[in-house]
Amino acid sequence: MRYPPEHKADIHQQIVKDASRRIRREGMTGAAVSSMMRDCGLTHGGFYKHFGSKEELLMESLSAAFKEIADRLAQAGAQSEPEAAWKVIVKTYLSLEYCDQIEYGCPLPALAPELARTDKAMKSRIFEELKIYRSRMIPFMPGRRTADKESAFFSIFSTMVGAIEIARMMPEPAMRERVLVSAKKLLLRSF
Repeated sequence: MRYPPEHKADIHQQIVKDASRRIRREGMTGAAVSSMMRDCGLTHGGFYKHFGSKEELLMESLSAAFKEIADRLAQAGAQSEPEAAWKVIVKTYLSLEYCDQIEYGCPLPALAPELARTDKAMKSRIFEELKIYRSRMIPFMPGRRTADKESAFFSIFSTMVGAIEIARMMPEPAMRERVLVSAKKLLLRSF
């Protein structure tokens, strides 16, 4: 059976999308290639028709995860008044719904400790993804000068990532909500 020319590209994107969600949910070491391929209806052997290595799949998956969250946050920011865009981003990021859906969220709170332990070559590639993420968010950050916006980005996102990580450790939704509300209040009155 012959497939249309776009079939391989469609399958590739399906694998990346599934892997992106699975890696955020299970971690980089928890997501097995065989499971990802099986869930896409493919064999483990078919993996190498699409990727040269697991690291290649990992980087494409991380890129997709950063793009997904950046798109969601940029859309939320763009739908508000320019001076309030960063506040809408904070409220979106620090929502209980976002916190509870690890596989759809930012890869930083889901994977930061694992990403920090990668080798130097992988860190360079991750850094490039972080720069793209930052550049998507900078226009929405508070401040007049680019340097002020960059500083605000690092302060705001570091706080949000940490708050999500801590909230996800809490066993009850009310406890998670308390952590998120505290971080939200702190950020919204700080800039």
